Amino acid sequence: MLEQGNDATFKAAESLAEQIARHVGRQIITGDLVEGERIQELRIASELNVSRGSVREALLILERRHLIEIYPRRGAVVAEMSAQQIKSLFEIVTLLLSVMVRRAADNWRQSDAESFTALLEKMQQLVRDGDIEGFYESSFAFFRMSYRFSMNPYIEEILEDLQPALQRGYYLALHTNKRELQEAYNFFKGVLEAVLLRKGEQAADLVGDFCLHLRSLVLDSLARMKQIELAWAQRSRR
Repeated sequence: MLEQGNDATFKAAESLAEQIARHVGRQIITGDLVEGERIQELRIASELNVSRGSVREALLILERRHLIEIYPRRGAVVAEMSAQQIKSLFEIVTLLLSVMVRRAADNWRQSDAESFTALLEKMQQLVRDGDIEGFYESSFAFFRMSYRFSMNPYIEEILEDLQPALQRGYYLALHTNKRELQEAYNFFKGVLEAVLLRKGEQAADLVGDFCLHLRSLVLDSLARMKQIELAWAQRSRR
């Protein structure tokens, strides 16, 4: 049975397939499962004590969220994270987040401000503590709280499906460059301040600047990771 644990905080409202997808997705995002690695249905079903049918449903969810690719007769493998994919991802994410913050500036209410301010204070403390994992989780809590401001179910659905791929790159960037915590905090703080002043265009400009910065950071981190993998491969062949 699936139970709550150190690496899995499953929600009762989620379907079993969603819980499995989140569990396996977390392993991909953190690099425990690497690109090209085969996803073994039987191993996951045995490990989590669930049916293979539920695992297959979970894999379809992960495919929709761009974390795996499913091939006929070969099965599911962890999706590649290439430079071109990162560029394409940030192109669409930047557009959607810009729409979202513009609408947030027009539509926020006092109760919204209080919850965002409380989260931002928590994030500031996480920066002081150097808590990368905590800051990473809070960053996406900030995004999830913001989705509804798009007032467009299609935008919300697309962002939800793109979020795991974005998390994968963001996780890599933060864990290879810890100094970026303060930079990321400054971004969230700046966007919130602009939204609360109802300056939607200013908030959108901040989104564009930060996404461009984060894209460069992810691409640099990805290049370093590929170089390390290549060096190890060459050493193992000697």
